[in-house]
Amino acid sequence: MKKYKYNAINLYGKKFEGTFLAESEKDLRQQLAKQNLFLVSARVDTDKSPNPFFSLTGKVSVNELSSFCRQFSIMITSGTSIVDSLAILKGQAYSAYLKKILERVHEDVKAGKLLSEAMEKHKRVFPNFFRSMVRVGEISGAIDKVLVAVADYFETDTKMRAKTKSALIYPCVLIIMAIGIIVLMVAFIIPTFRDALESLEVEMPALTLALYDISDYFRQRWKQIVLVLIAVVFLFFVFVRTKKGRYLWDKFKFYFPYAGNVIKNNVTARFCRAFSLLIGSGMDIVDAMDEVCIVFGNAYVATQFKKAADDVRQGMTLTLALQSYKLFPTMLVQMVSVGEQTGELESVLSRSCSFFENQAERAVSSLTSVIQPVILCIIGASVGILFYAVYSPLLQVMNTLGA
Repeated sequence: MKKYKYNAINLYGKKFEGTFLAESEKDLRQQLAKQNLFLVSARVDTDKSPNPFFSLTGKVSVNELSSFCRQFSIMITSGTSIVDSLAILKGQAYSAYLKKILERVHEDVKAGKLLSEAMEKHKRVFPNFFRSMVRVGEISGAIDKVLVAVADYFETDTKMRAKTKSALIYPCVLIIMAIGIIVLMVAFIIPTFRDALESLEVEMPALTLALYDISDYFRQRWKQIVLVLIAVVFLFFVFVRTKKGRYLWDKFKFYFPYAGNVIKNNVTARFCRAFSLLIGSGMDIVDAMDEVCIVFGNAYVATQFKKAADDVRQGMTLTLALQSYKLFPTMLVQMVSVGEQTGELESVLSRSCSFFENQAERAVSSLTSVIQPVILCIIGASVGILFYAVYSPLLQVMNTLGA
């Protein structure tokens, strides 16, 4: 059986379009004729996910997924079937790319596939974690509750990301200012003073001569310097997009002082919320460990956590596995131990989410409180050295004239 996308008209000339499973185009024509429809054109649907090339980002935003989950759950709770819910949702005010994806999902579900199977074809849009939760919801018969839980997870994670980014904006601005001031001094201010001082035939200090050489080198080779910097940045981004590069970069960030605390607490908060959702929905612990890796956002943590999942699969307790790889704070491991012993692991983790989210915010505040004075000191020291190098010859001239 092939899936055809067709255009047809009825006896009154009204146009219809849709998809239909048929053995051949002749069979399609006959099937439509039984419904008093006359085939105009048809083509075999490749059943591939729409090309994201013309979308703005090539993917669907978390906010869109959250909105989709919440609206979907409301419709199912009100008694609307999954097929009818998708038919309504694909006409909502989503991005054009998501609308096309929902059309494909709706067609597949209408043809008899499970929702999770229909979403499996569109991995770029629906992450592994999302698809796993939908599959669990279908098995448990509580897909409406699962969708609400996923929407809550996406919204909370988005807020946490936004707070982290906003806290790091000021340090980034300071870094840009520092670079801008140094470039301005070296490229424009130092050459101006140099021309004025050379006419006075003053003996230049060693620091001033060194800055003159740096200024000359920068002005003569600034194009090459810019090209080298662009090449270095480009190669770095290419490197971190490789599997090995992403792993090494994420490992470096995870153990870097102060920044590592931010990443560790963010990863812990995401683990608590996602893992509690999975096991609370009825998923086995080992399967939940396999699926939760997608939410970490850190290749090093995901790789190590998969090893912990293998240990649990071989009979080790979750507490011992987490202790072995030291990916999470000791407090979380203790909470997991209590949850395993009492049989309340899901509730223990769900109650821990807010605590570790607060810890993540504090870690960001601690990082910015360290970065800001360090950058200000660097700016002050750089400007002080530059001004000393520029004005020390002027002081010599003034002392000579005073003598």
